[in-house]
Amino acid sequence: MELSTVKAIVTGGARGLGGATVRHLAEQGAKVAIFDIGGDAGAALAGEVPGVSFHEVDVTSEEAVTKGIAAAKEAMGGLNAVVNCAGIVTGAKTVGKSGPFDLSAFQRTIDINLVGSFNVARLAAAEMAGNAPNEDGERGVIVNTASIAAFEGQKGQAAYTASKAGIAGMTLPIARDLASLGIRCNAIAPGLFLTPMLESLGEEMMAELARDVVFPKRLGKPEEFARLAAFLIASPYLNGETIRIDGGLRLPA
Repeated sequence: MELSTVKAIVTGGARGLGGATVRHLAEQGAKVAIFDIGGDAGAALAGEVPGVSFHEVDVTSEEAVTKGIAAAKEAMGGLNAVVNCAGIVTGAKTVGKSGPFDLSAFQRTIDINLVGSFNVARLAAAEMAGNAPNEDGERGVIVNTASIAAFEGQKGQAAYTASKAGIAGMTLPIARDLASLGIRCNAIAPGLFLTPMLESLGEEMMAELARDVVFPKRLGKPEEFARLAAFLIASPYLNGETIRIDGGLRLPA
C-alpha cells in the first residue's frame, strides 16, 4: 500500500506515539483522522498539519467509534488503515499497602487498552471490507500497539501487562480472521519511549530508565515508532506479527 494513498485513523493520535504517527503519515502524503478524547491537543494538531482531521472518540464506545469512523471516512474520502495507539498505564501491586488492587482500575485498563483496540479494529475492518482490492488483493491494514511489558511484565504492572499481552495474543487470530477480506493485522511492542509521561519524570529518572537499554543507550523517539507503523502499513507481506522496538531492552522484575 503506497503511503500517499493511505487514509488512516490513528487512535490516541493527539500526542505521544500516536501524535508522531499522525505527523509522519501526513508527511508521506497520507490523509489521517485523529481519534482521541480531551479535544484541545487533537484539534490543535489537526489545525497544524495538512490532511489531518480530529474526531472526539471514546474507543471503548461502540456508538462513538461507529460515528467517528463515518466522520473520518467523509473527511478522508475513505478508510484503509488503522493505527491503534490509545491507551493508559496503571501501576499497582496485586496486593499493596492499601490492600488489593482496585478492580475498577484493572477493568478500566483492559477496557481502554485491549477492548478499545479491538473495538476500533473490528468496526474499521467491517468498513475496509468494502474497499476495492489492490493487486495483492489487499483492502486494508490494522496496526495495534502492544508493549514489551506483554512479555516481561514488571511488578505493579498486572493490569497493563494483561492488556498488552492481549493485544499481542489477538494479532495472529485477527490476521487469520480478516485474511479472506484482504485485511492485514500486525502489532508493535515498544519499549521505553520519550513520551510526555516519561518526560514528566525528569532527566535523572529518564537516564536511569535508559541504563538497561542495550543499544543505542537512550529512550526511543516517537518518530521511530511512527516510521515502523508506516513500514507495517506499506509492507504487504508482513502479517500476523508483533514486532518489538526497544533497543534490545529486556525489562527486569
